[in-house]
Amino acid sequence: MAEGEKLIPINIEDEMKSAYIDYSMSVIVSRALPDVRDGLKPVHRRVLYGMYELGVLSNRAHKKSARIVGEVLGKFHPHGDSSVYDTMVRMAQEWSLRYMLVDGQGNFGSIDGDSPAAMRYTEARMRKISEDMLADIDKETVDTQLNFDDTIHEPVVLPTRIPNLLVNGASGIAVGMATNMPPHNLSEVVDGVVAYIDNHDIEVDELIEHIKAPDFPTGGIIYGYDGVREAFKTGRGRVVLRAKAHTEEVNGKEAIVVTEIPYQVNKAEMIKKTAELVNDKKIEGISLIRDESDRNGMRIVYILKRDAIPNIVLNTLYKHTALQSSFSVNNIALVGGRPQMLNLKDMIHYFVEHRHEVVVRRTEYELRKAEERAHILEGLIIASDNIDEVIALIRASNNADEARAKLIERFELTEVQAKAIVEMRLRQLTGLEQDKLRAEYEELMATIEDLKDILARKERRMQVIKDEMIEVKEKYGDERRSTIEYSGGDLSMEDMIPDEQVVITISHAGYIKRTSLTEYKTQNRGGVGQKGSTTRNEDFLENLFVGTNHQYMLFFTEKGKCFWMRVFEIPEGSKTSKGRAIQNLINLEPDDKLKAFICTQDLKDEEYINSHYVIMATKKGQVKKTSLEQYSRPRTNGINAITIREGDELLEARLTTGNSQVMLALKSGKAIRFEESKTRPMGRNASGVRGITLADDNDEVVGMIAIQDPQEETVLVVSENGYGKRTYIDDPEDGEPIYRITNRGGKGVKTISITDKTGNLVAIKNVKDGDDLMIINKSGLAIRTSVDSLRVMGRATQGVRLINLKGNDSIAAVAKVMKEEEDVEEIADSLEEDGIDGNLDNTGDSNDGTTIANDSEE
Repeated sequence: MAEGEKLIPINIEDEMKSAYIDYSMSVIVSRALPDVRDGLKPVHRRVLYGMYELGVLSNRAHKKSARIVGEVLGKFHPHGDSSVYDTMVRMAQEWSLRYMLVDGQGNFGSIDGDSPAAMRYTEARMRKISEDMLADIDKETVDTQLNFDDTIHEPVVLPTRIPNLLVNGASGIAVGMATNMPPHNLSEVVDGVVAYIDNHDIEVDELIEHIKAPDFPTGGIIYGYDGVREAFKTGRGRVVLRAKAHTEEVNGKEAIVVTEIPYQVNKAEMIKKTAELVNDKKIEGISLIRDESDRNGMRIVYILKRDAIPNIVLNTLYKHTALQSSFSVNNIALVGGRPQMLNLKDMIHYFVEHRHEVVVRRTEYELRKAEERAHILEGLIIASDNIDEVIALIRASNNADEARAKLIERFELTEVQAKAIVEMRLRQLTGLEQDKLRAEYEELMATIEDLKDILARKERRMQVIKDEMIEVKEKYGDERRSTIEYSGGDLSMEDMIPDEQVVITISHAGYIKRTSLTEYKTQNRGGVGQKGSTTRNEDFLENLFVGTNHQYMLFFTEKGKCFWMRVFEIPEGSKTSKGRAIQNLINLEPDDKLKAFICTQDLKDEEYINSHYVIMATKKGQVKKTSLEQYSRPRTNGINAITIREGDELLEARLTTGNSQVMLALKSGKAIRFEESKTRPMGRNASGVRGITLADDNDEVVGMIAIQDPQEETVLVVSENGYGKRTYIDDPEDGEPIYRITNRGGKGVKTISITDKTGNLVAIKNVKDGDDLMIINKSGLAIRTSVDSLRVMGRATQGVRLINLKGNDSIAAVAKVMKEEEDVEEIADSLEEDGIDGNLDNTGDSNDGTTIANDSEE
């Protein structure tokens, strides 16, 4: 260790802490954050001031960029040359700044992310608007500080007339904080500033009437207004930006043409990523992408495939590509050297305060200069009034100092006045020049009065600021580039799927698919029909719904869970495909089984969900009615539809309007009929109320039907040994009930005489002529029979033999079969005739699909 040196032990933790805090503060205050007054970071301010010092003004020739960078680097900004050049380049790019501050000549990069040429090749000069940012800088309007080597002064802030923080925005990452401010339209900002000057208590909501939203240099559409309002009020918010696009025909094909893209999106990169998505089949419907942009403007062309719907493709592009992006507003700027979050009013307030200070300092400077000049003029006027004596006095003096002293003594002048007289030119002795002196003096006195008035009254100063702002608007104001779509919101799946009519079919074995209704409309009436679904052996089509892609399917399981699916989420299949197994589409427990399906309209439609109900029945005779509203908030793993007691299971679920009648049938051959209104609506977790009393412990409910039209519908009951019969619900002639309406919870009335020959009841269905039945035996045999062949009988009879069973075989289940082609074509035709859009309200027996026939007949 050298002599005189000593070691000071320092805790490394404290040292690192203080060193890092010093570094952080340096980054925050003198690198990454803009000043609230002129909206510039130190590097921007130094570039503009360096250009001003160099004299590369807007009306002079361009100078080499390297020359400007050298000036800034050598005098003010001791960092890398690239940081200075990159800053200057950005200030000259029309897609980066809403109002460019530098006028560049040469290659300054492109919106495709191309690099600018090296600074030795490019040239630059200031723009007119930058000169207004530096206006009056030589009138002591702003404080100065010494540069990095204490040799020259540089301004701490610019005396800008342009509210630059608002019109050009800013972005920067400091330590522990960042800023991201969007640009705005100058004309709107000036209107907002003027409104603030007129009323300092103005609310942000009133300012929004003037400054409607950010205005980006690349245009585009501001989609949705909530984020904008939030940002204006709090200083933080998310502004969603969309490209501006329209459709046109290109070489006989439909195409989407994009003319403006969101701010800060790299066009070439965006096109490349879109092409990758198209190749990976993540975006459907695009056959070719071409970039036809040139010096006249942007034009990206997406040529579509023949069957693609432009609107759907465009919405898909918005969802998956940078054609829609968001700008996260975070208004942090330096206020008095400290970072602060600012709302719209704060930014305007600080700008007006800064302008006020500049006007005061400028006026004081001009007043001082005017008074100094007036003082000299007073001396010159005294001299011209006594010119002969003055000349004689000067001629008699040996030197200038003596002449000055004599003049001071003789005419009681000051040192400054005497000096001015001694240095007076001979031409100022002419009569004309003497008149000029007096005129200038009088003019100066008026100016001094005016300047004193400005300093004396705040309203005068505010008027000066206002007049200058209006002048700025006239010089640089322009039309807004970004349009605002107030109604925009988050993009949902529906926006990408056409709401067309579809047929949903579910087979007995649980295979589901959706098919466009147009597939069924192609065949002419009177044709031989087409081949329907190819299902697995012994499988057949059991349920059929006609709806639209945006409707909802509800699935109920025997454990009382309800699963939810949008129709468009059901896999699409052709008429002949068998579809997908439902258990592969929903999170069904291994030991649970699907029991019922309901197709409903929009579950976000308050009126609809509050006027419809789901009615359920369990094997042990419980019934439960729940408002459809309870099923309008789905979960992936399903929701509880009913609490099932031990040893019980859910059997059926139906969608009703609350006015139907319910029939339950028991294995023991009894059936009950009661008004649905007798069951009050309950919550989802309730287990329901008694619907029918069972005969004994071995008895159970075999089915439930909901009746809409008792005089039209007939009840079919089937017993396990192959007997069955059809019975009217009400007598079609006199309207007398054949199944009388009772209170729920009773034992019911006989629906079929149960004997050893007939066996127990296995099914109850509501049927009418034209329906087909599929009877499935326990041995796996399925027999199809027509309802027309069954005559209608009395209630207490034992019915007729429907099928002959071999050995000890018995009936396992009975289902109504959808005659797919005929049914759907009939529906399609009747919809067309009635002008109905197919948005069927599947109330009633939607599980069996009978509603469709009912609705279409109506």
